[in-house]
Amino acid sequence: MIVVQNVYKRYQTDHGAGPWVLRGINFTIPAKTSVGLIGRNGAGKSTLLRLIGGIDQPSKGRVQRLCKVSWPMGFGGGLQGSLTGRQNAKFVCRLHGHEADLPDRVAFIENFADIGPYFDEPVKTYSSGMKSRLQFGMSLAFDFDVYISDEVTSTGDAAFQAKAREAFHNLTGRASLIMTSHSTGTLKKFCTAGIWLHEGQAHWFDQIEDAIQAYQKTIPA
Repeated sequence: MIVVQNVYKRYQTDHGAGPWVLRGINFTIPAKTSVGLIGRNGAGKSTLLRLIGGIDQPSKGRVQRLCKVSWPMGFGGGLQGSLTGRQNAKFVCRLHGHEADLPDRVAFIENFADIGPYFDEPVKTYSSGMKSRLQFGMSLAFDFDVYISDEVTSTGDAAFQAKAREAFHNLTGRASLIMTSHSTGTLKKFCTAGIWLHEGQAHWFDQIEDAIQAYQKTIPA
């Protein structure tokens, strides 16, 4: 279960504090519930995913993660640019206590990311898509209760997108997803509930179709 309590978020700019991206949002994501985040560009979807994943902190309020939550797949940060993909993978495996089966975990990450010889090149030489693929593979190499995805199914070529969709399908029954996607079909396929982000507020819907309808009503004809 994940509990978001009275969360506000804004960022500092060169001119001081920026506008509120999120304003006093509250919701609870039950265990074994996959949720789709819906909203216009700039509505705060990626911001909320980073807060839930623990790689960013609220300006006010708190996020309680009462389960094991992954970092956001598709988020290119969190990698040490001067290290290679392999070295980053080894570091994260050791951080999660997988020294004993380190070779197998790294081999899985290398195979899933499918970035060829770049796996042994510094991450700072990667494209944003390659970073996302590496992060995706690193997330799937570990057992989380909840996996977070930020537009991963639109990353890379058609073959990798198909691999991503298959990976999400294989999570069914053992873990849940919190995801964003510009494809309503993808959200309907993998999510049961929905959160519509609009004007800094988060609106919870038990059915993903209802969240999509609420969002679509705000889109000009």
